[in-house]
Amino acid sequence: MNMQELKELIYQGEKVDIECKKAEKNVPKSAYESYSAFANTKGGYIILGVREDKTKTDPKERFIIQGIEDAPKQKEDFWNTINGNKVNINLLTDDDVKIVEDGSISLIVIHVPRADFNMRPVYVGENPYKGTYKRNHEGDYHATEHEIRGMIRDQNPEGNDNQIIEYYTMDDIDKETLRKYRQIFEIRNDGHVWNALDDKSFLEKLGGYRKDRKTGVEGLTLAGLLMFGTGQAIRERFDNVFMDYRNESQVTADIRWNDRITYDGTWENNLFNFFTKVTPKLTEDLKKPFKLEGGVQRIDDTPVHKAVREGFVNMIIHADYLMDAGVLKVIKRSDSFEFTNPGILKLPLEDIYRGGNSKSRNPHMQTMLRLVGFGDNAGSGFPTILAVWKSEGWIKPELIEDTNLDQVTLVMKMEKESDDKSAEKSAENSAENSADLKNREGMALSERHQQILAIMEAGIEYSTEQVAEKIGLKGPRTRQLLNELVNKELLACIGTTKRRRYIKPVD
Repeated sequence: MNMQELKELIYQGEKVDIECKKAEKNVPKSAYESYSAFANTKGGYIILGVREDKTKTDPKERFIIQGIEDAPKQKEDFWNTINGNKVNINLLTDDDVKIVEDGSISLIVIHVPRADFNMRPVYVGENPYKGTYKRNHEGDYHATEHEIRGMIRDQNPEGNDNQIIEYYTMDDIDKETLRKYRQIFEIRNDGHVWNALDDKSFLEKLGGYRKDRKTGVEGLTLAGLLMFGTGQAIRERFDNVFMDYRNESQVTADIRWNDRITYDGTWENNLFNFFTKVTPKLTEDLKKPFKLEGGVQRIDDTPVHKAVREGFVNMIIHADYLMDAGVLKVIKRSDSFEFTNPGILKLPLEDIYRGGNSKSRNPHMQTMLRLVGFGDNAGSGFPTILAVWKSEGWIKPELIEDTNLDQVTLVMKMEKESDDKSAEKSAENSAENSADLKNREGMALSERHQQILAIMEAGIEYSTEQVAEKIGLKGPRTRQLLNELVNKELLACIGTTKRRRYIKPVD
């Protein structure tokens, strides 16, 4: 990277992957906080030798390149510190720390990669609960205990769904759900030795029930309870988990959805029921060619059907069900499908798109679904989706990671692009102007979203509490709505998690 390229980065202003530090004579302590924040979020660049004038709004005036006095010494000091006990782990190589010079001006550029899931949290000092940082828009903030616990959980290469949920037994299994699953299993696995087992033994084979040999504790696992449990038992133990399907294919100004499946007391709201109730609704409008297999059996399935189911399966097996709050959200529109799950990505995006490597949070759930015909082998699910969409000539499916809301959304648009306009259109979509964005998202905004935008004056900072009081909602729900609007780029936010303020941009 030369000085001209570096200036282009600096004059974009600080954002989720750019942090500037004055560092005239020494590497500031805050640089190591930014190192932790980038490593725990999406990676980024720390640029030493840039002063910030907070009285200016134009990035070219706000960020002043003044350089540092002794770049080689600061570089050496940085390496000595990062390899010492200042942080718990050094992720950097020689290529990640560079001195960039232009005449008498010297800057140091530090590229911080995203840490692997088994290395997070990356923290300053000796206590992860005090020294772990994350990146949020333009600043670093102390990670919450909830966020840190999530990182520690993700270190487990075996996933999360094998843990025993104490005091939950076979009495908490919905017999009808398990019967339905076993019926499908028997059809697909005729003559399998598991078919003769009782329900408890069968669940043990699936990983839905387990006894800890060391402690003697036994009971349903997380996978067993969430997949096959009674709705009451699930709500008692996992009142933080919600399942929501909405068909928004015919949304109007007066109708927010034309079909919805969420908990309403009419069905046992476990994951297997949710999956089997929603899947037919997702695919019922897809074209089904008529053909006979062996001249006898009608086959209606298509690669598109399979890809949509794969998107649904991915949502279930990658969700973090131990978060303080989260929604498994499935949205069907006339030209797209969206699958949202709580929990950020365990692997970098490029690894997921490439395939061949799977780090599911819930491998036992993955096995349960695969054994009855849903979901590909480990590491092949997302490439399958990509291949099918490419064969149809549709826009490449997009994985969107929101580290503020701790969720991931898979967007599968059934929209064709001409080869000569594909790149241009993709760029337009990524950099969509405010007016277009409002038009595109207008139908998707809820009444609460619109209410928030209506009560906020442009250019004025609002706290979560101020907005909550005006619209009559509790703080956590209001914060979720505000962050959703930030994600849609209809609001901006500043400050740390505890002191965050929200601003509606001036048109």
